[in-house]
Amino acid sequence: MSATQVAVVTGAGSGIGRELALACAREGMAVVVADIEEEALACTQELVEAAGAPCLAQRCDVSSAPDVERLAEASWSRWGGVDWLFNNAGVAVLGTAWDATDDDCQWVLGVNLMGVVHGVRTFVPRMRARGLAAHIVNTSSAAGLATIGGSAVYCASKHAVVAFSECLAKDLEQVGAPIGVSVLCPSLVATLIDQSQRNRPAELPEVGPTAAAYGERVRAGMAASAISAEDVARAAVEAIHARRFYVIPHAHTGASLRERSQRIMGDFHHFHQEILQ
Repeated sequence: MSATQVAVVTGAGSGIGRELALACAREGMAVVVADIEEEALACTQELVEAAGAPCLAQRCDVSSAPDVERLAEASWSRWGGVDWLFNNAGVAVLGTAWDATDDDCQWVLGVNLMGVVHGVRTFVPRMRARGLAAHIVNTSSAAGLATIGGSAVYCASKHAVVAFSECLAKDLEQVGAPIGVSVLCPSLVATLIDQSQRNRPAELPEVGPTAAAYGERVRAGMAASAISAEDVARAAVEAIHARRFYVIPHAHTGASLRERSQRIMGDFHHFHQEILQ
């Protein structure tokens, strides 16, 4: 079986996923790219192959456990193993918390959280059985570390990805597996996340009435970002080499983290001071 190192990237049809695939190609790896959009996926495959890397493209809905199982089977069948796994696919629904429908929650959590869960449950046992050093990068968001109005469902899904990744890292460490974990937490960059509705299942009703206004805010933030999807992908690869867990490409995320932490600790100290008096 080939000794070529292999990377698998979900959500590889555009944005950060496409740049992750290209970054892996530049590392000299073979790349398996997966996405629900076949035309966009074919474009990514062409770009990866043009960069000199062998590439396997497979349509995959990460919210479907059988789809992810087929992705793993194809990867092992082609190359005999996977060294880097990027659970990257994601979608967003914007609007107030009370406008979020059951369908909104099931769709966003199905892709953003269960996509990561399916990737871990499907690939990690195979990686462990292989016994070689490997690495998993789960894409969360700055919205997985802080919170913002108009993003309740999205933030909830991305906070869950951070927690799941933290627990995954502890679990792998406890069993002595040579598998590193990173959680990627970019803020807004120019991607197609604001156009997630293009992949919204046809049977679901339209999004809530407040979504459009919040969408404009997101597009303005992406346009103003000095960090590109390529920068985010480069940061993720650097984190793998450095075995670093948190990957936070945007400097301004630090201010949001400090504000949230200070608010938590402020209420904590206030509560316990009242008890002690």
